[in-house]
Amino acid sequence: MFALFETVPALKKIQFDENKLYAGGLISGFFGGLSGNQGALRSMFLLRCGLTKESFIATGIFIACVVDLTRLSVYFSRLSNINIQDNLKILLAAIGSAFAGAYIGSKLLKKITIDFVQWIVTVMITLLAIGLGTGLL
Repeated sequence: MFALFETVPALKKIQFDENKLYAGGLISGFFGGLSGNQGALRSMFLLRCGLTKESFIATGIFIACVVDLTRLSVYFSRLSNINIQDNLKILLAAIGSAFAGAYIGSKLLKKITIDFVQWIVTVMITLLAIGLGTGLL
């Protein structure tokens, strides 16, 4: 459904005012809680707010950090039940990937347009929908 906002011409023209940000946050948070992919849904909504690419990325990063801080508080409360040694390679790979993604993203930001960002988000939302619909994810 969210991918239709970028593929159907009539829906593609819809823009959201600032007063709709709370509703967008609730919708992306709710559906993100169901699927675990609130970042992609949040991105789709933020793209409709007329932000510059820099503002879009900064807003997304800030929201993701707040969400992750909330998650970390839950994880740390259960730290004694987690065996980090068994998952150390995965944890290090995730941390390394996050830093590599941030570095590459900072270099690419200067070369891309907001239209390209919209296209990437559309493709990823569509792939996510296909993966969830087919049971691959």
